[in-house]
This record gives sequence, structure tokens and C-alpha cells, in this order.
Amino acid sequence: MSLADGLKQAAFKMQPSKEELARSSRLRRRRRTVIFERAAAPVLGAILILIWELVARYSGISEFVLPQPSLILKRMIADCPLLLTHAAVTAIEVVGGFTLAVVVGVAIALTIFYSRLLEVALYPILIAFQTIPKIALAPLIVLYFGYGWGPKLFLSFFISFFAVMVATVVAFKSIDRGYADLARSMGASELQIFTKIRLPAALPAIFGSMKVALTLAVIGAVLGEYVASERGLGYIQLQANSNFDTTLNFAAVISIAVLGVGLYLLLLAAERALMTGRRPSR
Repeated sequence: MSLADGLKQAAFKMQPSKEELARSSRLRRRRRTVIFERAAAPVLGAILILIWELVARYSGISEFVLPQPSLILKRMIADCPLLLTHAAVTAIEVVGGFTLAVVVGVAIALTIFYSRLLEVALYPILIAFQTIPKIALAPLIVLYFGYGWGPKLFLSFFISFFAVMVATVVAFKSIDRGYADLARSMGASELQIFTKIRLPAALPAIFGSMKVALTLAVIGAVLGEYVASERGLGYIQLQANSNFDTTLNFAAVISIAVLGVGLYLLLLAAERALMTGRRPSR
């Protein structure tokens, strides 16, 4: 074999195979997809803010009616200490009400799941309470809880716990009874069946309900600040309304949204940490 033939064969062997080329192409497409997915929300948000800025600036709409996002941002920077102080109060109310909702909601769900009698007795009462407009309870809330932490924690809890309870009951009832019967036939106790079979299978649905409950807890806390409060972002909104300060009102609304998104991301991180090793549904 000549030197030229040897070099040609070596070059041919160094060329990637069709399978390697296909795998490389799939990896590139996956990377592009991930990049597009991560950029979709920020890009769309930036476009919407740009449209808002242009409309507010050039349409002739009064700043009192629709302030520009740039003015709102300047106001948030100028009043950053004020907003942060009141946002911390709202965050404590949300976390407190949400925690109570999860604990009480899961506890009631377990009670209903393990007792048919209590399910029949409790469900109609809980549904009746849930259908009551929460603002209709405002006079009673002020009467019983005053103007401290009570109204905000109560409304944050009361609005959000029903979602956790219902989803948890459905999750436990959706588990195939065959797994529990098999484990019971092998000598497993009910506690072992719960910790090893029922709870792991129900966790995805429970976390899904917690995501809904968290957003409701934010609404409940702010609503409680509307009803009876001297602190919090809802209180800032009331003060801004009384002073006809629409820019500060928008700044408080955006602060509430940022607070809710931040808490939601923390909940997602906790879910990923606890659900490590479980395959996603898609």
C-alpha cells in the first residue's frame, strides 16, 4: 500500500459516521429548542412592555390614567426602601397563610380519605364556606381579628386551602388500590403503605395544588391588607389611591407580581429537590 492510499484510508476513518452526524444534529436542535424556550417569556415580556411604553408615551393618554413603564421603574427605584419594607410584610403574610393552607388542607384531605363518614359530613360544609365571597366576611374579620396579622393570615389561608384539600383527596383516591392490597398482603403496615406508595404517588398532584394555592395566598394576603391593615403592599395601594398617585399604585402592583413570581420559583425549586429521580410526564 502506498503512502497516499494509507493517508486516504486514515482520513476516511476519521470522518464521522451517519449515526454520529444524526446524533450531533439532534443535540444541536435540542440546544436551540432549549434556548428558544428560555428566551420566549423574557422576549414576549419585553415586547409587551415596549408596546405599553409607546402607547402611553405617544397616544396622548394622561399619566394619571396610564403611566409609562419607564416612569414606574424610576418610581420603584426612588421608593425602593418603602416598597421593600412593605413587601417583606406581605411576604410574611403570604408564607404564613400558605403554610397553614398546606398543613390544614393535607390534614383534612387525609381525614376525608380514610373516613367515608367524615367525607360525607365535611365536604358540604367546606364547599358552603368556599362559596362565600371573601369580601363579605370583612366586617367579621375586623371584629374578630382586629388590624394586626390576623385578617391577612386568615384570608390568605381561607382562600388557598381548599385547592390543596381537594387536589390531595383526588390524588389519594386516584391511586390504584392493587398496589396497596399487594403491599398489605406482604405484611406492610398502613403507615408503610402511606409513606412508600400513597404519598410518593400523590406528590405531583399535591405540588400542583400548592402552586395554585400559592397564587391564591398572595391574593388573600393583599385582600386582607385592603380590609384591615397599616402595612403591606395592599396598604401602599390604598394610600396611592387616596393621593391619586397612579404611578405608585402601579409600582405596588408590579411589586406584588414580583413577590408572587419569586415565591413561585422557590416552590418550584423545592419541588425539584423533593421529586429528584422521578421522570416527568413528557
